[in-house]
Amino acid sequence: MANLVRWEPFNDLISLREAMDRLFEESIVRPRSGWLAPAEGALSVDMYETDDAVVVKSAIPGVDPDDLEISITGDVLTIKGETKAEEDVEEENYIYRERRYGSFCRSLAIPIPVVADEAEAEFENGVLTLRLPKAEEVKAKSIKVKAK
Repeated sequence: MANLVRWEPFNDLISLREAMDRLFEESIVRPRSGWLAPAEGALSVDMYETDDAVVVKSAIPGVDPDDLEISITGDVLTIKGETKAEEDVEEENYIYRERRYGSFCRSLAIPIPVVADEAEAEFENGVLTLRLPKAEEVKAKSIKVKAK
């Protein structure tokens, strides 16, 4: 004798809603990757402003500073480079392989006019620090008030 199962269409709707909630929570509330995180292969950066410069920092471990190419064209900063894979480990011997290898490139707009010719770059402990001096017209100027 065959068992009959009654079809409840609302049960399917509830499971669809649960799936949509899970998708929303994983992509918006806790983004591991996706549209809120930098694109795959993109470089994560911090950019902040001081009184006289724009500072850009990025962690780029395992890269030789001589392999970095940094340029400023107009108001766009571009950082390019490549991380090389270790050649002495056979592919089948890996248990985990999560580090990213290959070329990377990141271009970002600099929201404040800077003097590109006076930019300074330092690379220490795998962290690239760029100091981009502000152009004179955007630096804060103090005006002395004279009493009469």
